[in-house]
This record gives sequence, C-alpha cells and structure tokens, in this order.
Amino acid sequence: MTIDIKALESSLLAGKRRGLAKALTLVESRRPEHRALAIRLLTSLYPKSGQSHRIGITGSPGVGKSTFIEAFGKFFLEQGHRLAVLAIDPSSPKSHGSILGDKTRMDELAVHPHCFIRPSPSGLSLGGVARRTRECILLCEAAGYDKILIETVGVGQSETLVSDMVDEFMFLQLPNAGDQLQGIKKGILELADMVVVTKADGVFEQAARQAVVDHELALHFMQDDEDRLPVRVMMCSALEKKGLLEIYDLLQSKLMELTQSGRLEKRRSQQREQWFVSELNDQMMDLLLQDRSLKKNVEKLTTQVIQGTLSPTEAAQQVIASLGWNAGKE
Repeated sequence: MTIDIKALESSLLAGKRRGLAKALTLVESRRPEHRALAIRLLTSLYPKSGQSHRIGITGSPGVGKSTFIEAFGKFFLEQGHRLAVLAIDPSSPKSHGSILGDKTRMDELAVHPHCFIRPSPSGLSLGGVARRTRECILLCEAAGYDKILIETVGVGQSETLVSDMVDEFMFLQLPNAGDQLQGIKKGILELADMVVVTKADGVFEQAARQAVVDHELALHFMQDDEDRLPVRVMMCSALEKKGLLEIYDLLQSKLMELTQSGRLEKRRSQQREQWFVSELNDQMMDLLLQDRSLKKNVEKLTTQVIQGTLSPTEAAQQVIASLGWNAGKE
C-alpha cells in the first residue's frame, strides 16, 4: 500500500486523531521502506514541534500509574489543555509481545475528543521507554497536543532514560513505602523533579503523610544539582480527586521557573544531543547488520560467546577488525 506523506502530514497538522495514529504507526515500523518515509515526515514536522510540556511518570508496579493518569489527565483537560498519553507497555523478553491494555485502564480519557492515548511496546529497548518514544513526542506536538504524559513500564536499573526526554519527571510511590527507602534506587530519586505518594485516602492517609516526611528526609541528604529545581514531595488520592490541583500548580510553577531561568532550554539542548548520539548508534547498528556477511559472522561469534568459548570483548573486537577498523587505537 502506498503512503501519501503529504496527505498524512496535512491530516496530522489538522489535529485529526486518525492522521496522528497513522503517523505513529509509520515511525514505529521496523520495515526499511517505512523508515525512509518516516524520516521524511519527521524532517518536515520537526520545526513545528517543541511547544509542549513533557512530563514523565514512573513508579513501581501497583503504585497506580494508570489510575493517577486517568484522574490527572481529566484534570488537565478541564483546564483547557490538549493531552497526549504515551503509555509504554513492557514486552516479553521471550516472545517480545505486549498486552497494550492501557486504553482499557483509562476508559474515560480514551474517548475524550481532546485526549489521545497511544500504548507502545517497549520491545528490546532499555530505559522504560520504546525506541521511538522521542519521535512519538515530536508527532504529538506537531498535532497540537500541549501536554504530553509519558508513562514508563516501571522502576528499573535503566529506567532513568525517560528523564532524558521530558521537562519534568514524576516518581509515584505507595503510601506504605516510607519505611522501605533503602530499597529504592537512589538514581530514580536523584532524577525525579517531584515525588508523589499515591492512594492517600481512607486507612492509608496517615501512612501517606508519614511517607511524605520520610521521603523529604531522604531527599534532604542527597546532593543538590544546580541545574535542577528542589524536589518536592506531594501526596494525592486519584479516587477522591485530592491533591491534583496542588500537583498541577507545582508542575506549572516549576515549568515557568525552568523557562525563565534558562534551565529548560539547557535541558532540551542536552536531550537533543543525547537523542542524536542514541539515534546515530541505532542507525549504524541497523546499517551494519544489513550486511549479510557481517550478520553471518556476528551470528557465528554469538554462538561462541553463548558456548563460553569466546569472551564478549574478544568477539566484539573481531567484528570491528572484520570491518577494517582499529578498535582501541587512535
């Protein structure tokens, strides 16, 4: 089937959800011919991006990310914003399949005319995000969405990649986790712009208040970063709609301060650089592995590595040597 890039671009810029959905499918495709078309589309739309407020949301399984996003997203819409939710679902390391059930967990948002929800599989990408998440953000911005929420797969060692593509990074915590701070990855707290204790209602409300105190104490002993604003700890109840206004006001005030101080532009400049390096690495690997002889050599060396007869370092050096490059030499 032929894809009309100009028609697709016009549909997306007109704010049509179907046009945006088709564009996202195109950029997520792994087919070489689709990738060439995706690059054309992204190049044309790039100048029209960058005007949104990008917010990353992470937290351990069971913390209520989807419930929070449903309630908080509706609050955004009530303030007159257009909201895009990029929900990254974990992929099976064996089958590489994903459930992609986020729309069923955000049923009210899913049908709102000013909200667009896109579940994407994480695939083999690390960092709690899909490989093309940055490009998906760009497309949503070009389509006129001014608030973009990126829901990651959950807290992990490499989850921090999400902070390299958002303006503010929110870490959700359970109310009974205050006494378990030793088990929380320090890197997550160091990258968070805001910690939100969820489910602060009923019998858990007092535990949530204590969790706020415990997190504030933990953050007090962390080294300050002059490029980041002080981290605030909040609590909320998505079910009772408590704390959402306070979180919204804090996000807005932080965004204004980041903008006025020049920190936002500095952060986005660093993110563009990191995107370039990441994309260069990915494209070089894709290009190299299209060489059949090289791919066959890599498969042979991979077998030896798996069998334990060759070290991964030596195998990598042999691949580099086969290309005529001098690894480790200036």
